[in-house]
Amino acid sequence: MPTVKQNKGGLEGIIAATTAISKVDGTAGRLIYRGYDIHDLARTSTFEEVAHLLWFGHLPDQKELASLHEKFVAERTIPELVLHNIRELPDNSQPMDVLRTAVSAWGAISISGKPSIDQAIAATARFPLFLAAFNRYRQGLEPLESRSELGHAANYLYLLTGELPKEEHVRGLNSYLVLLADHGMNASTFTARIVASTESDIASSLVAALGALKGPLHGGAPSKVQDMIHSIGSVENAEPWIRNAITTGGRLMGFGHRVYKTFDPRAEELREMARVADPDNFLLAHHVEETAQRLLDELKPGRRLYTNVEYYSAALMNAVGLSGDLFTPTFAVSRCAGWTAHILEQANNNRLIRPEAEYTGPLSETFVPLSERK
Repeated sequence: MPTVKQNKGGLEGIIAATTAISKVDGTAGRLIYRGYDIHDLARTSTFEEVAHLLWFGHLPDQKELASLHEKFVAERTIPELVLHNIRELPDNSQPMDVLRTAVSAWGAISISGKPSIDQAIAATARFPLFLAAFNRYRQGLEPLESRSELGHAANYLYLLTGELPKEEHVRGLNSYLVLLADHGMNASTFTARIVASTESDIASSLVAALGALKGPLHGGAPSKVQDMIHSIGSVENAEPWIRNAITTGGRLMGFGHRVYKTFDPRAEELREMARVADPDNFLLAHHVEETAQRLLDELKPGRRLYTNVEYYSAALMNAVGLSGDLFTPTFAVSRCAGWTAHILEQANNNRLIRPEAEYTGPLSETFVPLSERK
């Protein structure tokens, strides 16, 4: 049975599993992957190194990293049936729906048996391919072949654009992928573990996780941050826009977090990356952040809200050339590593996740046959 800390609804305060993969310390503003601080990983590691850490429990040496890169490259293919499904979807389909559909189709023809690390690698390697293929099709173009010399982040950008990406864009996206790779027992990870606990396959668990991530209360916020920044439009308009939003009960997108009670450590890293990737647009985003925090102190004293990971994710992904509807799917490109690590952890020490519910309905209704009901 789960350990109950304090029931606030939404399973808050309830420990539903144990994990050695990542720890979120909301009070101190820390995120740890298997003992390593996220700041160190984001500044010095590649996504492939972090994926290896999450799956195998340790950072790779050069031989292990080269081996993982070779496995990624070998899995950079899309079966024709999956390509056909992607091609036939309407051009105005949401990329998150396309990704979910592609993963399901791929799983149906490629996945069987107990979840394995090889399956985790295969899925993680293909997430960016599915998205890039759809992005090309909706532009009237054919998907591109991956380039074996490119790492995960660089290859994704290449497949989207057809051009070798700028080094600063690769660094920015790589760090984003590192920062979003895992985050404790969030909604999509919990969903993936629930499905895995039934001894279902890894593709089914990933499809379920994608469904959870799509929701605006989880992964759907970055594009809304971009919409807010565009709506504000200028430094001069920031204060009146934000003041109106606060006083009329509007939402400031990208502020506040369910867990963090101080700075989100991922947002701290993304702030600097966004500044480097696009200095001009960063000025407005940073001014909006500072203005919002000042006005919150003035109008909502005691309710300190810090920017969360979505806020500067929007600025960074816009800077590297991603359209708004690719923001949340790119979150999934990163989180696939964490999801699969949790699926493997669940499968390797499994007990069916079956929580209780507190019933609040009536207990003693008198049954009346249909013919006698009025």
